[in-house]
Amino acid sequence: MAGRLRVHLGAAPGVGKTYKMLEEGQRRRERGTDVVIGYVETHGREQTEAMIGDLEVLPRRTVTYRGATFTEMDVDAVIARAPEVVLVDELAHTNVPGSRNTKRWQDIEELLDAGLTVMTTVNVQHLESINDIVRQITGVPQRESVPDEVVRRADTIELVDMAPEAIRRRMAHGNIYGAEKIDAALGNYFRVGNLTALRELALLWLADKVDDELESYRASQGISDTWEARERVVVALTGGPEGETLIRRAARLASRSRGADLLAVHVARNDGLSGGSHAHLVAQRTLTEDLGGTYHQVVGNDVPKALLDFARGVNATELVLGVSRRGRLSGLLSPGVGVTTTNGAGTIDVHLVTHSQAHQGRVVPKAESALSRNRRLAGLLVATLGLALLTALLTQLRGQVSLGSDLLLYLAAVVIVALVGGLWPALIGAVAGSILLNYFFAPPFHTITIATRENVLALAVFLVVAVAVSATVDRAARRTREAASARAEAETLSTLAGSVLRGAQPLPALLDQVRETFRFNGATLLQRTPDSGPSPDLQHDPGAWQVVASVGRPLSTPGEGDAEVLVDEEISLVLCGHPLAAEDRRVVQAFAAQAVVAMRQQQLREQAAAAGPLAEVDRMRTALLSAVSHDLRTPLASAKAAVGGLRTPGIRFSDDDQEELLASVEESLDRLTRLVDNLLDMSRLQAGALAMHPEPTSIAETVAMALDELGPDGREIAVHLPEEFLEVTGDPVLIERVLVNLLRNALRHSPAGSPPMIVVSAHAGEVETRVIDRGPGIPTELWDDVFLPFQRLGDRDNGTGVGLGLALSRGLTEAMGGRLTPDTTPGGGLTMIMTLVQVTAP
Repeated sequence: MAGRLRVHLGAAPGVGKTYKMLEEGQRRRERGTDVVIGYVETHGREQTEAMIGDLEVLPRRTVTYRGATFTEMDVDAVIARAPEVVLVDELAHTNVPGSRNTKRWQDIEELLDAGLTVMTTVNVQHLESINDIVRQITGVPQRESVPDEVVRRADTIELVDMAPEAIRRRMAHGNIYGAEKIDAALGNYFRVGNLTALRELALLWLADKVDDELESYRASQGISDTWEARERVVVALTGGPEGETLIRRAARLASRSRGADLLAVHVARNDGLSGGSHAHLVAQRTLTEDLGGTYHQVVGNDVPKALLDFARGVNATELVLGVSRRGRLSGLLSPGVGVTTTNGAGTIDVHLVTHSQAHQGRVVPKAESALSRNRRLAGLLVATLGLALLTALLTQLRGQVSLGSDLLLYLAAVVIVALVGGLWPALIGAVAGSILLNYFFAPPFHTITIATRENVLALAVFLVVAVAVSATVDRAARRTREAASARAEAETLSTLAGSVLRGAQPLPALLDQVRETFRFNGATLLQRTPDSGPSPDLQHDPGAWQVVASVGRPLSTPGEGDAEVLVDEEISLVLCGHPLAAEDRRVVQAFAAQAVVAMRQQQLREQAAAAGPLAEVDRMRTALLSAVSHDLRTPLASAKAAVGGLRTPGIRFSDDDQEELLASVEESLDRLTRLVDNLLDMSRLQAGALAMHPEPTSIAETVAMALDELGPDGREIAVHLPEEFLEVTGDPVLIERVLVNLLRNALRHSPAGSPPMIVVSAHAGEVETRVIDRGPGIPTELWDDVFLPFQRLGDRDNGTGVGLGLALSRGLTEAMGGRLTPDTTPGGGLTMIMTLVQVTAP
């Protein structure tokens, strides 16, 4: 039997997930439950360490990787100990390479399979589905993630919540990170806006999980009644022009309750024949999504039942319907969808919304024959000749064939006429047949008088049956034609959707598709100009329209085309080549509606493309101001304090103290000079105005100058130069700048007793200068990020520069035709490789 999983979900580090898990473990141990700690990471937090108390802590497994030693949870030891409950921290943790499982959640699944109950912790930013959203909010990539399904399968999920202000207070008091990281954390990841957004993500994710559990419970218990746990407003759409009014009304209802859902639903007949306008439905779907809702389509012939089934299925609390468009007489004959739905709604509130189309009556389409004109003429010919020949034949057999047989033969003739010519020729044949039967075969013969009541009944039944059969045959033919038309429309729209999705430019592809499908010479999407005003002749005024997209023969006004489909008052699809057939207009309207959607998407992409550089400039400006304001403060404060001390009246400093203060001033000014130089060089690089003087340069001399520039720190660096004399093509001053930046970065991250190293070598016409350190290194997935301006990776020291060193170094190296690439130091650390073109001897 599998064990049970309890997850403590938090919005951010420091909300108290581990503390809460340990507290629950202590509570269960006090009740007599066998509780052990499989893995807990306290991060040096005193309160968390104190909560461990006397809980049994199982030994960890030691793993060696690249010369370093790490500890991980010992899954086998936990299973062998077989406790009732095991506490395992950090569900999304990635195990050290060489471990049995890649992720800790896989270790936990083994414990669950062994029948153990596991309590664990995870932050919302580690959930796979919202990992990228968290990066957009905080600007910090999340290297570890856990599939949502792993957390959703948990038997219990407890949200460990804390207000953003409370988290920041805990941070300021040193209860989350060490003192050296507090200022950077509060100014970056732990900003109030970031924490508020993460908290909302955690609440929304957990709310969705609760919804799933509620629906599962209702389904298992067979509960169909609505539970008003959350407001859900469903609006029913018919495909008529009143749909937009209903959607906006439903959106206002949903906006009255925070967190309410808006759902639009259209019921399509299961025979595939829709009575609504596809163009209206496309526009209404777009409006629904613009208002934050979702669009759905269900199939069913019983519209009220389909609506109520959908509403109950989504646990809707309110249902919005439009007042019937049928006339008042039709309302007396049948209650209609609105009344029927209201009577069966039960606990769902039904809103009947009036609109401009209410009680106007449905637009009755002009009756069209299902058959062509030639078929109808052929039917009349068959009726005339067939009935004449049949009458002549039966007259010769009058004494041998009864009236009943005559009736059946005439009925068969009428059916044949219906099959050939449709309803009207068959009706004419039925009336003519009844007259011929009466005149020639019903006693007394050759008169319109009928002698017996049986013959009257027989002729009457014949006429009724003939008319009914004719109508049925014609209706079947009409339905066949409608089904074929619907299939053709579906295939056309399917082809349309496929071509648009596959095309890099959906709007031209869509217009080209409509031109080819309906054999037009050209298709143009026109939009009214904003300053067109009340033009006296919009149809023929070129100044009132602007071309959004065009294929084939271009048009400048709607009046130039042979057909026009008006999407709204501002946008029109104009076609040229031939008039648009009435039966094709609905499909072309769908094309036009999709064209507008594609147009708006194209405009949004253009706006996003235009806004992208501005956003990047703004981001750079913000990062620059933040970084410079932080990094100017320290050297300025040091210099001011030293100068202020020297100028303080009444205080006399010894020569050594005075020398130390002056050295502090000099060092601070040097830092400011380097900062300004880096900023100026970076701006010149981005503007392409960096002055450069490439010449053959000795790499050994440049390394020596860089070490001299570093002062006493440079004497600790080990240098390995080849015996041969190596020269590279580059600006010696810029090469020295690059090396100084790389060496300073290496010195800053090298542990005590392990100074950096410089190794120079030549390969295939290039000279590689490697700056090697034994520091913590950088994960490979972040190698590109370290070269971004003002990027210092939030978990690093934030007080030693604005993060321009590596960005500037790569820019300078590439400006000289070289490369600057990172690599992993064997045994741990980072190696930066500067590659320049070697100067070969003549």
